[in-house]
Amino acid sequence: MCGIAGWVDWKRDLTKDPSLIEAMGETLAPRGPDAKGTWLTTNCALAHRRLSVMDPANGAQPMIRIHAGNTYVIVYNGEIYNATELRKELKCRGYSFSTSCDTEVVLFATIEWGPDVPEKLNGIFAFAVWNHNEQTVLLIRDRVGVKPLFYSEYAGRLLFGSEPKAILAHPEFQASVNAEGLAELFAIGPARTPGHGIFVGMHELRPGWAMLYSRNGVKQWPYWKLEAKQHSDDLDQTVRAVRELLLDTVERQLISDVPLGTLLSGGLDSSALTAIAHQHIAHNGGPALQTYSVDYIDQAEHFKANLYQPNADRPWIEIMTNHLQTDHHFIEFDTPDLVTALHESMVARDLPGLVDVDSSLMLFCREIKKNITVAISGEAADEVFGGYPWFHREESLQANTFPWSLKLKDRISYLSKQTVDWLEPERYVARRYEEALAEVPTLYGESEQAARMRIMSYLNITRFMPTLLDRKDRMSMRSGLEVRVPFCDHRLIEYVFNVPWEFKTVGDREKGLLRLAVEPYLPEAIRNRKKSPYPKTHNPSYTAAVQSLLFERLADANSPIAPFLDVTRLHELAKSDDPLPWFGQLMAGPQLFAYLYQIDDWLRTYKVSIV
Repeated sequence: MCGIAGWVDWKRDLTKDPSLIEAMGETLAPRGPDAKGTWLTTNCALAHRRLSVMDPANGAQPMIRIHAGNTYVIVYNGEIYNATELRKELKCRGYSFSTSCDTEVVLFATIEWGPDVPEKLNGIFAFAVWNHNEQTVLLIRDRVGVKPLFYSEYAGRLLFGSEPKAILAHPEFQASVNAEGLAELFAIGPARTPGHGIFVGMHELRPGWAMLYSRNGVKQWPYWKLEAKQHSDDLDQTVRAVRELLLDTVERQLISDVPLGTLLSGGLDSSALTAIAHQHIAHNGGPALQTYSVDYIDQAEHFKANLYQPNADRPWIEIMTNHLQTDHHFIEFDTPDLVTALHESMVARDLPGLVDVDSSLMLFCREIKKNITVAISGEAADEVFGGYPWFHREESLQANTFPWSLKLKDRISYLSKQTVDWLEPERYVARRYEEALAEVPTLYGESEQAARMRIMSYLNITRFMPTLLDRKDRMSMRSGLEVRVPFCDHRLIEYVFNVPWEFKTVGDREKGLLRLAVEPYLPEAIRNRKKSPYPKTHNPSYTAAVQSLLFERLADANSPIAPFLDVTRLHELAKSDDPLPWFGQLMAGPQLFAYLYQIDDWLRTYKVSIV
């Protein structure tokens, strides 16, 4: 993986000040610690930071190729898992390769197929290709948004980058937020509405979309979306199809020229991926697979089981590591580690995020990076196969809002009356929910219950999953660790999206279909383990620490967040003990205080003006 940045400007000669594109690229140094490069012509400047995974000796970027008298330049972030097949096809079409990296494959594929190129790609990617003769830049993002891409277009100028910080580094872009951006933070966040960049004038290229920028301006279009189709396979055929898809995508994603391992929580998803990876590596005579898990000092003492987190991970991890004989690394952090890292994890996102759930992952990835450069992770299985509690609770199924954010009224009770009157958060969330519902594909003749579960699946894949993919990308790339997510393979998502709910819950179990598909690879205890999310700390010292941080900030007469909050209400909240999450599965009381602290920290650090 890498970091990309670019600047296209029709009104100035960009070759006269190369320091600006260099500064934009430099903000992405953690994403690409191995090499850097820039390329400039009169109206286009591109920057790249490289994390070498395939063909480390070659593949420098920006990569330039001349074809049929035209110059094409690419900056690319991602991995293409069908690069071998595409390389063969392109060779048959007359292209000659000088590297074995997938960057050259993507560039030649773009030259050959133009804007239709993403339909040929299986992988995770965000890239830009400059066409010199046509004076255009084509930007494309992968189907489900594993790799990020932000942009800002104004008055004949386009800025883009893997992270907002690349755009913010340009002196002509000023960090500001308006009522809509604040509504995203206070009512939607830490999720984001697809395409929203929070900062005024900044946008996210949506997953599965492409964009062409020319002297005529911006043209955008979706090249991929989920479709509703009749599922004709019976249960046995469906189980086999899921198993075959999963085996194929995991094996494709094990290709690497640098050390590789897996993240292992002892849950169904990570254990299945680890077992498949172990089998493939062992079959090919490779070394023992490296596996990694995260937990917290004194977690056993403070852990409290609840509906969303029924049990701790360690005993299950030990079952898997003993079963597979992996080279396992237990990594633990303490409360001060998590609290100290709240600032850096916010900077990694350029926005407030999943607070300690972010910071622990960032620290975890930093430790993993000491040994390996590529890791396999189990994100997206719950969204695709219906594993979250809200798929199975009437309260969530009947709610007329996003199922991971049922406590909006409680959440906005800590906002001042003036803020609520200005932002109208309930109306804002309702509008965004209705927009999401309007996108859901329908299938003629589908029952009411089946239609509702299709809605739930669509909402989870397009609205909740991006939050976790953002988290995984920013926290891992902060240390230059590439994390691959096999459950995000678009072929698997397309297939399972149309599988009947009774198949997905076969055996009266959440993710029953996945449990059957991976039966040959897992111990029975692991295969039947109840859903448990990424571990968060239960240590009361963390709650005390983040409450103290926030109240110290609010006591500051210059606190930028204080005018938006009902401070008296927050002090009352600090005395309560409500274990139920206000967002997702993990964001409860302590995370609320940490999240508000991060908003204050974000406003200060980025010198964000309110407009």
